Amino acid sequence: MTEPVNRTILLFDIERFSRRDDMEQAFLRRGLDSVVADSLAAAGVERTQQYREDRGDGLIILISGDVSKARLLRALLKETPDALRAYNRFAASSTQMRLRIVLASGEVAHDPQGSTVGGLVGHDLNQACRLLDADVLREALRQRETADCVLCVSAPVYEGVVRHGHRGLAKEEFHRVAVAVKEDRLDAWLYGPVPGGHGGDRDDAGVGRERSGARGEPALPEERVSPEERVGPGERAEPGEQAQPQPRRRPQAADVGVHFTFDGGSQTFGGGQVAGDQIGVSGGQVTGDVIMGSVHRDSGGERR
Repeated sequence: MTEPVNRTILLFDIERFSRRDDMEQAFLRRGLDSVVADSLAAAGVERTQQYREDRGDGLIILISGDVSKARLLRALLKETPDALRAYNRFAASSTQMRLRIVLASGEVAHDPQGSTVGGLVGHDLNQACRLLDADVLREALRQRETADCVLCVSAPVYEGVVRHGHRGLAKEEFHRVAVAVKEDRLDAWLYGPVPGGHGGDRDDAGVGRERSGARGEPALPEERVSPEERVGPGERAEPGEQAQPQPRRRPQAADVGVHFTFDGGSQTFGGGQVAGDQIGVSGGQVTGDVIMGSVHRDSGGERR
């Protein structure tokens, strides 16, 4: 086995490859080779700076460390989708191609055995392959019906390149996702929206809501308190004094009994109606008309 060296790891995988017949798979493989060649050429990657290994339904490409990852990312974000659109424009419906793509980096060694082809060894390569096969990438591509590819970068690539805002790389377009790797968790960064059901890097708790004491907890509306209710026992309200808005107290854990809060209007319970002014029900007082069930009037118009 050779000594491991640092390489940029670029992985491609064709969606639903195994569902095609042999002729369709061969056509797809030729199409993938063309798309990859256009992408690498746009990034300025020479043939002597890359190693390609055929995986049947995809490719493993190791790129020399002296090739700019920022330039490679720009090509993957622009040239690759363009090349895919050009291919799919003339391809039959049975050979339409959509790709999952991973860009990572790490130490990789060669360990060829006898007459076999390939023989790449490296923990970082293994992790990149797990990213490529992650459910979040598959679901992202499935949900983006109008897109031909989905791109994910490893945490080292994001930290070393993307987050610094190099030309053509908008870091806000990349969102952190967690990928389960056996008994561990692998962080990565997905370009574009995170599919539903998968955690992202943004905490939306409480967004768009007024806050009270606790984060994200909606504030209670104010209630109007009459002068008679506001003054103490034996005191009189000043003439002409208006009802003042007071913040409504949120029921505490120590409060006992059942609490109802009604903000005007009429409330219905199982076909019965509560109408009029309701101040509260918690071992306290209800004023106005409280009617539970049907209302009947006699011939004199009196309620009963």
